[in-house]
Amino acid sequence: MSRAAKGFAEMSAAGVLLAALVGLFIGVSLGTFDYAEGTSYLSNDPAACVNCHIMRDQHDSWMKGPHHAVATCNDCHVPVDLIGKYWVKAEHGFRHSKGFTFQDFHEPIQIKGSSLEVVQNNCVRCHQEMVGQISAHMGEHEPYNCVHCHAGIGHGPRR
Repeated sequence: MSRAAKGFAEMSAAGVLLAALVGLFIGVSLGTFDYAEGTSYLSNDPAACVNCHIMRDQHDSWMKGPHHAVATCNDCHVPVDLIGKYWVKAEHGFRHSKGFTFQDFHEPIQIKGSSLEVVQNNCVRCHQEMVGQISAHMGEHEPYNCVHCHAGIGHGPRR
């Protein structure tokens, strides 16, 4: 008997179960990635954001909003640096695919946490001159958040 076959034969029931569970997890993950057209998320195409239907309302409202002609989803929702961009894409992809697979996402989807920080940074990046004028009139310790006052700008009216 070969060394590999002998090692497999001596594997405990717990080891076999663990290997089966890992294999199942990998299989389900790859199946979900394929079903959701996972490689499309590496692109800049807004249609990728609606592959799994979770972002349909956000996509549709973006189509009606004023930024539709000048910005894609990535322009606002991911950092511009290469590593940050793909880190955030992976993070969002995992969270959205988990929500799609287990149907455990909050409705309506709302931006929060680090995603809100990314959007804020991108608002400032694109509208630097305007933000400079606004922040010049604010107090030194008074934080500003573009989305707080301009929530409908990126996505336009909701249904």
